[in-house]
Amino acid sequence: MGIELRKMRDCAGRTTAQAAALFGLDRTKITQIEKGYYPVTPDRVRALAADYEESDTEYTEALARMAGERHKGWWEEYRGSVPTGFLDMSELEYFAEGMMTYQVCHPPGSMQTEEYSRAIFQDAYPPLRPRLLESRVENRVYRSELLMAKDAHPYTAVVHEAALRMRFGGREVARKQLDRILELSHLSHVTVHVVSFDADGFKGAGQAIVHTKGPVPRLDTVQLDAVGGPVFLHEKNQVDNYSQIIERMIERSLSAEKSRDLITRIKKEI
Repeated sequence: MGIELRKMRDCAGRTTAQAAALFGLDRTKITQIEKGYYPVTPDRVRALAADYEESDTEYTEALARMAGERHKGWWEEYRGSVPTGFLDMSELEYFAEGMMTYQVCHPPGSMQTEEYSRAIFQDAYPPLRPRLLESRVENRVYRSELLMAKDAHPYTAVVHEAALRMRFGGREVARKQLDRILELSHLSHVTVHVVSFDADGFKGAGQAIVHTKGPVPRLDTVQLDAVGGPVFLHEKNQVDNYSQIIERMIERSLSAEKSRDLITRIKKEI
């Protein structure tokens, strides 16, 4: 919300002082709103959009609805025990209307078993204290349950064969992880594509990408993995570029049926 309002104000060439004057507020309040520290009502979102001469009414109304959904989400229970970036990702997934992910080193987090997630977090550096490790595992498992629940939003996973052959936690944990992916791939809203070693390379730098769809295209967001935590991209050109990388990798991947066949074969080989 804050990022979108700041982008809207910048495009209109307004200062924070000019925006604040619309409501008789101190300009620091606009800064706090744009940083997400201070709430804003739907009516004020519409008033700002009108003052900024924003002509996209669907976009404005989507932001107004977002402003009206001020409630504490389930992720707030983990504040203090899970990094803020993880909470932001949980919130983003909760409000998304569709997701695509591209993974080269790990199976998608939302598809990981509890044991596989724990094995990955045990390899974190610096090492996590037991309580913090278990909080991260619990948070990831609950995110998975929500995303893979019946009637959840469309979810497409493009996974490189390399990620499927990783043995975090040992052979049995890895095999159960592959069973989990096979099971989820049969859900009506889930599609899994595998990029095999036989494919002619891959697009992009090989980093993990998650593209979440908003209620309108201008609210789409891309999340990238980084050592310091998830990075969120909102600019249209950036979102379009990463979305196209995922689309190109779908073209190089196996069909859903052939992907399941390969996953089954990998399970036997490991």
